[in-house]
Amino acid sequence: MPFIKIYVHFVWCTKNRVESLETKAIRDKVWFHIKENAKKKDIFVDFVNGYSQHCHCLVSLGVDQTISKIMQLIKGESSHWINKEGLTKEKFEWQDEYWGVSVSESMIETVRNYIKNQEIHHGTHSFEDEIDELIRRHGFQKFEDEENKSG
Repeated sequence: MPFIKIYVHFVWCTKNRVESLETKAIRDKVWFHIKENAKKKDIFVDFVNGYSQHCHCLVSLGVDQTISKIMQLIKGESSHWINKEGLTKEKFEWQDEYWGVSVSESMIETVRNYIKNQEIHHGTHSFEDEIDELIRRHGFQKFEDEENKSG
């Protein structure tokens, strides 16, 4: 039997970054649902939280789980559930893109606290600032839309 412990910090946003998850009550329901539904699918969500237009999720990968499959199961099912429950004014969708970075054992508590304090964090930092920092800190390449490229 293999024994693995690989943590990934995922971040994804609502379609077009619309602030659909506008109240704490809505967000709490969504985060609780994501964690409970993941448990049914044998996905270990260590911590989940976010803000009005995005979600952070700390996940420990299972031996036969892939990043793309986990994201498909979490994002696809949760958007379906949000619509079924009528939690948002408009049809709810998550954006296709997401970010995922590995988390070392020594940084788990730091990442948990960062995710836990999203409400406070976004009182002073925009989501765009957060994504720019994520891209810079982890060396992601930021691609422009074809129509926004010059030359």
